[in-house]
Amino acid sequence: VPGSHGLYQRYSRQVMAILATVTPDLEQVSIDEAFLDVSGARRRLGSPTQIAHLIRTRIREAVGLPASVGIAATKSVAKIASSHAKPDGLLLIPKDATVEFLHGLPVGALWGVGGKTAAILDREGIDTIGDLAHAPLTRLTKLLGVASAHHLHDLSWGIDPRPVAPTRAEKSVGMERTFEEDVRSRAQIEEFILAASHDCAHRLRAGGVVGWTVGIKMRGTDFHTITRSVSLVAPTDTGREIAQAAQGLFAREDMPIGGVRLFGVRVEGLQARSGGVAVTLDRDDKPAASERAMDQIRDKFGAGALAPATLLGKKVPGRRSFGADSNEAGAPPAGTGPQARGQGSDPGEEEPTQGTLL
Repeated sequence: VPGSHGLYQRYSRQVMAILATVTPDLEQVSIDEAFLDVSGARRRLGSPTQIAHLIRTRIREAVGLPASVGIAATKSVAKIASSHAKPDGLLLIPKDATVEFLHGLPVGALWGVGGKTAAILDREGIDTIGDLAHAPLTRLTKLLGVASAHHLHDLSWGIDPRPVAPTRAEKSVGMERTFEEDVRSRAQIEEFILAASHDCAHRLRAGGVVGWTVGIKMRGTDFHTITRSVSLVAPTDTGREIAQAAQGLFAREDMPIGGVRLFGVRVEGLQARSGGVAVTLDRDDKPAASERAMDQIRDKFGAGALAPATLLGKKVPGRRSFGADSNEAGAPPAGTGPQARGQGSDPGEEEPTQGTLL
């Protein structure tokens, strides 16, 4: 990836958007790292290992980047596992193998042991996480202080009660793209609006929220940018209604001279779906039901498995083509990827559900 912070941010937003379709229990801790608790997604998407394969494939297909995933019973062990899975792999640490995995690693691999702490421990002959685990707490307290000694000692035994702390609730859900080539066709922008609207709707439903306002953002080749929005009669989480509103806004605007460089669709004014959805006499609930059914298919086979009929086989600007050849969710063949302890185990009820992705 070229050294551009703006580009890093764009890739980060795309990856986090993919993760948000898997579970709302998502904690982003840096531009390229997040923790997920997938326990609530198992019934819908399968075992944590299957979910990890699904995530990695979706990121590669949609963003074109590799992703490393560590799966463990705690955040700290999942973080270490993800580091060992780099640059493009998956490592599962079963709960009953956690201590064995940790104790052979250098003490610097432990989350929270920086260079200064590692140097102090090294001078005392504490070279591995196992050495740290078996060191008397009184000795560690003299070296590191009470709080750090107890915290690192717990981590060395795989004890980490910190839960995944979801990032504060989003105020909006959106998708925008800077096109590789300036788009001069209104029809192509309308196709992008339709695809982006369904992506937004999928994220809304995954998060259990609906939105009251739909907006668009359009930037021309001269970098002049306009934003427009409209309030809905009732909040929505369907791609059809979002697309209708966004395309209505776009229809009132002239195409920029030279074409469109960037376009985005967003939904704002979010509220929990369980909080109630207004009912209007002319509202048709069939699209909502059909889109929720489509979610189940996309979750199982990938985002490219289904698309609005008008987009099938088309290369939408800023998107890969839709159709039967899109294989986003296929897991790697057996035997591929990094070989690591626990990776080939049968994903049963005891498989950890915490994971970190880098």
